[in-house]
Amino acid sequence: MPIQWFPGHMTSARKKAAETMARIDVVIEVLDARLPEASCNPMIDALRRHRQRPCLKILNKSDLADPEATRAWIEFYAKQPGVKAVALSAKKPSDTAKIPALCQALAPHRSDGTKPLRMMIMGIPNVGKSTLMNALVKRKVAAVGDEPAVTKSQQSLEIAPGMMLTDTPGLMWPKIDHDSDGYMLAASHAIGRNAVIDEEVALFLLDILLVRYPAALGARYGFDTKGLDTVAALEAIAKRRACILKGRRGGELDLEKAAMILLTDYRAGALGRISLETPETRQAMLAGAGKRPTVMPDDDTVEA
Repeated sequence: MPIQWFPGHMTSARKKAAETMARIDVVIEVLDARLPEASCNPMIDALRRHRQRPCLKILNKSDLADPEATRAWIEFYAKQPGVKAVALSAKKPSDTAKIPALCQALAPHRSDGTKPLRMMIMGIPNVGKSTLMNALVKRKVAAVGDEPAVTKSQQSLEIAPGMMLTDTPGLMWPKIDHDSDGYMLAASHAIGRNAVIDEEVALFLLDILLVRYPAALGARYGFDTKGLDTVAALEAIAKRRACILKGRRGGELDLEKAAMILLTDYRAGALGRISLETPETRQAMLAGAGKRPTVMPDDDTVEA
């Protein structure tokens, strides 16, 4: 089942972001390092290109992502004009301390001190924007939670003399064009649970794990993955974690509970450093499904 999620407040948040874009110098786009392109909102790309703003792409949660895949993504983004990408964890002060200088390098015309360097944090829900904002300001100014769409309004603060930073609510786009993107976003908890079926998301995740990370899956739950399909693997997790439906004869397995165990483990990094996509898998997906359209500021749709 295709996954779609676009809460009502995001329409007004998008309009406000478009207005603010005209007044800033650099876009700081926060992505999930485990799924950089799936977590890249095409509306943000369209808005910044329309205003010709450079972009610092933050591959956040890099401590949870496959290092080889992350290196490939950094090389991928290095080829894009006006874009600089860096992998980090917003929870590490030594990582976030690099960001102001990287933004300054993208806007050298703001180095003379006549006007402040104006930056705006953007991204989809639950990729760590608020955590990054708090780290840069060095105090808690943005609400942080493990649920998507915690931030509902913009705020601007000075993070250093001559440097202004605007935090924005998480923005989804009206239609997720590729089913796999929806499932990757759901697996990483960027989409509200009311829009997904956990068991289906877990089966999607298992499809990736069985092909690319079978050893990590087997080590976490203590079973041999050889020859298993996704349903059998989920059943194996249910058995190993004693997920049994109460009041049912024969000890029927609780696959919904097993699905949540798997998703929670993946999100917390308990399975190890897992990336759901690489530049190569992304290219193969696009080749098979056609290019993802980009939503332009006037809501027209054009090929990316």
